[in-house]
Amino acid sequence: MAQNWGYKSTNGPHTWAEHYAEAAGQRQSPIDIQTSDVTLDPRLSSRQLTWNWPKHTDDVTNTGYCWKAHVHGEGSTLQGGPLKDTYQLEQYHCHWGVNDSIGSEHTVDGKSYAGELHFVHWNTKYGSFGEALKHGDGLAVLGVFVEAGKEHGEANNLIRALNNIKFKDETVKFADNLELDPSKLMPSNEPRPYWTYLGSLTTPPCSECVIWIVFKDPIQMSHEQLEAFRAMYCGNRDQCCAANEMSECILTNFRPCLPRGDRCVRASYN
Repeated sequence: MAQNWGYKSTNGPHTWAEHYAEAAGQRQSPIDIQTSDVTLDPRLSSRQLTWNWPKHTDDVTNTGYCWKAHVHGEGSTLQGGPLKDTYQLEQYHCHWGVNDSIGSEHTVDGKSYAGELHFVHWNTKYGSFGEALKHGDGLAVLGVFVEAGKEHGEANNLIRALNNIKFKDETVKFADNLELDPSKLMPSNEPRPYWTYLGSLTTPPCSECVIWIVFKDPIQMSHEQLEAFRAMYCGNRDQCCAANEMSECILTNFRPCLPRGDRCVRASYN
């Protein structure tokens, strides 16, 4: 199905279930993480959740609703914590809002952050990303909150790349003079405590195949860096030149929280 969804009043999250049945399911994401209802799990040690990623990002694309960075993920790993299998990094991207006080998909006790990075991995036992989407444990996504604060050094490399992909479907490759290490966009403090629960993709088709691991500690980016995200356009270059309505910037690209239902949210103990 061609992309017919977005974040506007005509095609926003409240309309997705009309075209994507799973969007109306009982295991949808994001959710509001209510810390008083979280279960501390002594079996979950943040030190036992490990990842081994490529040091370099291949390219970054303006998808029309966010920037998405691709890596050469073969041989990369995410293991431990709530995961029983080995997962491979596929891509990472970000969600944000119109200002620095809103934009994260998950919230904590009702609090929003300025943005949320998602590092998307697939379960290697299924052989491919596409096959993994069909299974309840097919994907593992690391969520990292972004709050407005001091400038993030590694994110400057991303910002420089974004200047070359202002319009939808534009892609820029990273080269020797411009590199981006995804691991440097993770929270720097150790241990890295997290929450975990069973959920879904937060964009259509909203497949209920994700083990979510959301880190408690945010990273910081400056207001100016976050503004660079909001300066991207949701239309392609020709459309933006031909029609003003297509030249809107990507100001809001997060899905509001969905009911947690009877799902358990667990927390790592250190």
